[in-house]
Amino acid sequence: MGTVAMAVSQLWANVGAVVLEIRGCGHNNQIEPEAASEPPSRKLKGSPRLNRWSRARALRSGRKLDRPTPQIQTVQSDASLPPITLSPDTDASDIDGVEVRVSKSIYIVSDGTGWTAEHCVNAALGQFDYCLVDHGCPLSTHLFSGIDDAEKLVEILKQAAKEDALVVYTLADPSMAAYAKQACKLWGVRSTDVLGPIIEEISSHLGVSPSGLPRGASGRNLPLSDEYFRRIEAVEFTIKQDDGACPQNLAKADIILTGVSRTGKTPLSIYLAQKGYKVANVPIVMGVEMPKTLFKVDVSKVFGLTINPVVLQNIRKARARTLGFSPESRSNYSEMDYVRQELEFAGRLFAENPVWPVIDVTGKAIEETAAVILRLYHDRRQKFMMPRISKRY
Repeated sequence: MGTVAMAVSQLWANVGAVVLEIRGCGHNNQIEPEAASEPPSRKLKGSPRLNRWSRARALRSGRKLDRPTPQIQTVQSDASLPPITLSPDTDASDIDGVEVRVSKSIYIVSDGTGWTAEHCVNAALGQFDYCLVDHGCPLSTHLFSGIDDAEKLVEILKQAAKEDALVVYTLADPSMAAYAKQACKLWGVRSTDVLGPIIEEISSHLGVSPSGLPRGASGRNLPLSDEYFRRIEAVEFTIKQDDGACPQNLAKADIILTGVSRTGKTPLSIYLAQKGYKVANVPIVMGVEMPKTLFKVDVSKVFGLTINPVVLQNIRKARARTLGFSPESRSNYSEMDYVRQELEFAGRLFAENPVWPVIDVTGKAIEETAAVILRLYHDRRQKFMMPRISKRY
């Protein structure tokens, strides 16, 4: 028996001993014979808890050892790339000390901040929430940023091979990207290159070669652009205009948000400001007159926000508890009757200004609401015909 097989055998023996000890069997040096002889063809059915218990028995009995171990092969690399040495020392099948994992792993590898790959992974995981939320298929993600040399990359890919992880990478250096692709293929690691295909298509479209440097790399020495200072100015403006402050400056805003309290105006404003838009938000409160300047600005700038009354009531109750208000001192702020009346008051204001698009934020993430606002904003600026006026989005 080879070194690897012996290590694996000892590992599963230790796992079995721990499980037996917990169950009170008292035998710390062997696995229960009944568990070891359990037929591998048994079909697992039932509740998620039963399935997890059955998977634990499968691990204990060693049936999970059927996965083939990646073998080292000789792969001819591109002559234009630096030589890649894959000696026995870099064999991913050397799994001494590997941890036993039931959940799946995704490794996010980047030579920059990793934000692009992380955002893509999170967006893709949104298509599997039916599986992830109830823990039917547990998953963990690991971000490795600033990976700028092959030695670090090899260590990460070796660990990914040990854990049977999926590797998602954004590597601007073509040689590093080719290195990652070749090593993953060699060790049987599932992998996906997020930027590579897009960069190739853009390069072909423009007829120029990419720089091969990650954003923010010291070799780029790019000066601070006008766009950077525009975003800084937009954030400063938005903070000063929060919650109806300085209504005399509404005309200077690119986007104006209005809605009742707790419809997410402030976080949405900050999110849009980080994209370079000057945003002002004006609260709608029953009995409080709206600023006159709101009705004098360009109507294409104004967007109304509404929300389901039950959801709004729950948000307001949570907010009141966070601020430490007692039930007696909360007044009618979170009472359902008051919530409905305030939303009806806001609805009448929106009806009086039918050109304002009204966006229902119930169940929407800030990014989703922002995407709707920006689409309408740019459609109006480019004079596209809107399908319907005062439609709820």
